[in-house]
Amino acid sequence: MTSFDDDIYLLPHVIKFWLYLVILIPSIICSLFVLYYLLFDRTLRRALNNHTIIVLIFVCLICQLTIYPWMLYFYKNDNHWYRTLTFCSIWGFIDWGLYITQAILFAWASIERHILIFHDRWVTTRKKRFYIHYLPLILLMLYCLLFYSIVYFIPFCKNFVHDYVSPCISVCSYDNHAFFLWETVVHQILPNLTIIIASITLLIRILRQKHRMRQRIQWRKHRKMTIQLLSISFLYLIFSFPNTIMILMYLCGLPYHIGYNVKIYAEFISYLVTLFFPFVCIVSLPELRKKIKRILLLRPTAISVYPETFTIKYNRNTRHIGILDNKVQ
Repeated sequence: MTSFDDDIYLLPHVIKFWLYLVILIPSIICSLFVLYYLLFDRTLRRALNNHTIIVLIFVCLICQLTIYPWMLYFYKNDNHWYRTLTFCSIWGFIDWGLYITQAILFAWASIERHILIFHDRWVTTRKKRFYIHYLPLILLMLYCLLFYSIVYFIPFCKNFVHDYVSPCISVCSYDNHAFFLWETVVHQILPNLTIIIASITLLIRILRQKHRMRQRIQWRKHRKMTIQLLSISFLYLIFSFPNTIMILMYLCGLPYHIGYNVKIYAEFISYLVTLFFPFVCIVSLPELRKKIKRILLLRPTAISVYPETFTIKYNRNTRHIGILDNKVQ
């Protein structure tokens, strides 16, 4: 995400600055809100389909609190910002490494939805849940973090600072054709294609099953997971997939001067995935939507009122009725 960022004629820095700033502040608030309820609501926290979402929100929040403020400062100062190689390596790792990590993890989530909806017996026991649900998530995270830690912090060649772009590092590993091919195909093209294909096939399977009488109850049970997946997949389709298409076309031999302007815009809007991700999570989770409506409308939590129960004793001699006990149930 660094090659075309220095063209300020097609996308002036003032436009980037204000667009990112306007979206960034509410996006951070939404990330904190979603993360809070997914972690502290026991039902939401224990749902297997929310575990990957929690990790992705964490990734979004890290990016929102680091690289986006850095980009705003860079655009505000019109490229005049001297940075060290260490700082630029951290920026590059968060900017590109976590972006790819997010795409790969959601690609796995797209596949896992098929398991959770159509093969839920695979995760009925603790052992099965570990191997089918937790282990792939852990391995993919470790792979991505280790891979990009080597690329940015302990490369086999020498990275250098590129002062005139926002992620101010030029990665020498991309000069190796084998590395470039692996990183482009496996880390960029394959995850986005997986998200699109898995989402389309899930929708087709759901529609087929929904029209069967015996599957109506099952559809209601898994509707939330399906809507959540399709909503986030639509986000990737709009903001990330165009950049993937351009990368694929260049990899297939398209000259770089063709579609140069399109690539600049496609790369620019790909940064919006992280900013809009929390909003899509709220829209796709009805529990969070209800909480937000209650907060915005300032509706107090309903207080249950129960009748008081009295224990009454009747004295035959004095014909007096006395209240001996007063309890609130």
